[in-house]
Amino acid sequence: MRHALILGLLAGGVLPLAAQVPDAQREAREILAEMVSTNTTLAHGDVTPLAERLAARFVQAGVPASDVQVIGPEAKNRNLVVRIRGTGTERPVLFLAHLDVVDAPRADWSVEPFAITEKDGWLYGRGSIDDKGPATTLVAGMLALVRSGKKPGRDLILALTSGEETDGVPGAEWLVEQHRDLVDAEWVFNFDAGGPITQGGAIKWLSLQGAEKVYWTVTFTVHNAGGHSSQPRADNAIYQLAAALGRLRAFRFPIHLTAVSRAELPTRAQFVPAVEAAAIRAVLKEPLSLMAAEHLAAIRPEYNALLRTTCVATMLAAGHAENALPALATATVNCRLIPGETSAATMAALRRTVADTGVAIAEVDPAKPSPPSPLLPARIAIVKSAIEAAWGKDVPIAPIQESGATDGLYFRNAGIPVYGLHGIPMPLGEDREHGNDERIPVPSFAQGVKFATALIHGTAFGVQ
Repeated sequence: MRHALILGLLAGGVLPLAAQVPDAQREAREILAEMVSTNTTLAHGDVTPLAERLAARFVQAGVPASDVQVIGPEAKNRNLVVRIRGTGTERPVLFLAHLDVVDAPRADWSVEPFAITEKDGWLYGRGSIDDKGPATTLVAGMLALVRSGKKPGRDLILALTSGEETDGVPGAEWLVEQHRDLVDAEWVFNFDAGGPITQGGAIKWLSLQGAEKVYWTVTFTVHNAGGHSSQPRADNAIYQLAAALGRLRAFRFPIHLTAVSRAELPTRAQFVPAVEAAAIRAVLKEPLSLMAAEHLAAIRPEYNALLRTTCVATMLAAGHAENALPALATATVNCRLIPGETSAATMAALRRTVADTGVAIAEVDPAKPSPPSPLLPARIAIVKSAIEAAWGKDVPIAPIQESGATDGLYFRNAGIPVYGLHGIPMPLGEDREHGNDERIPVPSFAQGVKFATALIHGTAFGVQ
């Protein structure tokens, strides 16, 4: 950070954005090392110290302290929200990432997880891709904008949150519900989804998350009188529950292609093996072929999740003693609803499938609608401009429908469109988020800084 300030003074004025790039790359590596070395797990760490150090960088760069907030209801695990004031009247755009990470036992890793280790062309460290690497690129890009001295045409907001990896920690949901004024925006770029994909070292496409399935959980519960295990009866709660789960396992929800999934599949077809591509094309034909859809779903589980609502048993609890018949058996069933489908219709389908009034089905929490975000040309143009700036060429954009969930869910629930992406190219199949030896390619991180800086610039000033 000091390098940019010194060079600016020597030049007799504020550096243009392009001239800051080499220094921004050096600082970005420093910030990434600081990010990863700060343990922000729920069990052993705290997000607040990292949020405070990042906040100090923005204040030192010239953002008024009143526009830099480290905020949360408790001392631990606070969020960072930075507002860069613009000159226009258009609503702000928010850039989102999270600072918390899942745990990483040292014994499971080949390197120290809470430190950046460069080895064999990779940067290892917990959070390097989920989500401290992408968050770092946003910090670097925002600092570059501030130091350029140029006022954006609209307010830009950076929100680096806590609690994405752990329910109950006040993060994005808390900000939206309790401090809407700080994070209210026309739309959100969420740097915790999507991103560029490489094959053989070459970038093939950039995934842009435009929708995510709705998270909804129910319980299946069976009660009966129980009794002594020496006198078994036919009405065993465990057997009754197991039969219900067997019927659930065999059930398939109807195929439901959304506008985002219809846009995602043709792009995928360009880069997957021929058999897979043929199955994709068959699914997209009208009228829809159920046989083709089932064939595609069988190729990889992610296709099944893309094509339909899913409900799957995830937890079981039954019985109270080894010598007693179970009086209670309960299964937790987690559902991911296709955007546009309702929990009421899904509940009705579950009850028809189980077909047993002795199995009580109840929702744990109400499902919150998460409408797909419109793929508006002006917003896609900003992404395309950043791609050109980062890689000097056009790269296909593949809209994707997330089967999991991100913090973008809370903004969609609040009626704010969300587009999930980042600029760190990752090899196809490199999937170590939450796993051991999480890593990103060394050159990919530098490209991610360029992409984030360009995306922020394009959002701030428009695409020329």
